Amino acid sequence: MDVLFGQPEDIGSWMELVRRVSGNFPGLETDESIEEHRQTVLRFMEKKQALCAKTEGNIAGVILFSRSRNMICCLAVSPLYRRQGIASALLTKAIGELDRSRDITVSTFRADDGKGTAPRALYKKFGFTEGELIEEFGYPNQRFILH
Repeated sequence: MDVLFGQPEDIGSWMELVRRVSGNFPGLETDESIEEHRQTVLRFMEKKQALCAKTEGNIAGVILFSRSRNMICCLAVSPLYRRQGIASALLTKAIGELDRSRDITVSTFRADDGKGTAPRALYKKFGFTEGELIEEFGYPNQRFILH
C-alpha cells in the first residue's frame, strides 16, 4: 500500500469510494452534494491537501486535511479494505503535514452513535481527546482535539 497525494486523474476512483461510503457522511445524501464534494476534492488536490491510499492500483482510502485550519476534514476507507491499517496510514501522513505546534482538530460522530465506534477509537489511538459537541450538516457530531 502506498499513501500518495491525490492527483486529478484519481478523481474518478476517489469519487467511486466516496459514493460507496456516502451513507456514513452527513451532507453527501444527494447527487448535487456529491458533485459539490467532487469539486472540493479537486481544490484540495491542487493545494496538496488530499491523500489517497492505493493498493494494487485501487484507491482503498482517502483523507482531506486543511493546513490553514490545522484539521482533518474527511477520512474514508473502502469497506473492501477496512481493518488493514489504511486509516492509520492516512492519518499518520496527514498529521505529518499539519502544524504540530498547534491543536489539530477533527469532527466525528458522538459516542452514542454506532457509526462512531471505529472512527472514535482511531482518533483516540492517535491521542485525540473529546472536545465540544457540535452539529454539522444538521447532524450531531463531536470535535476531537490533538494537543
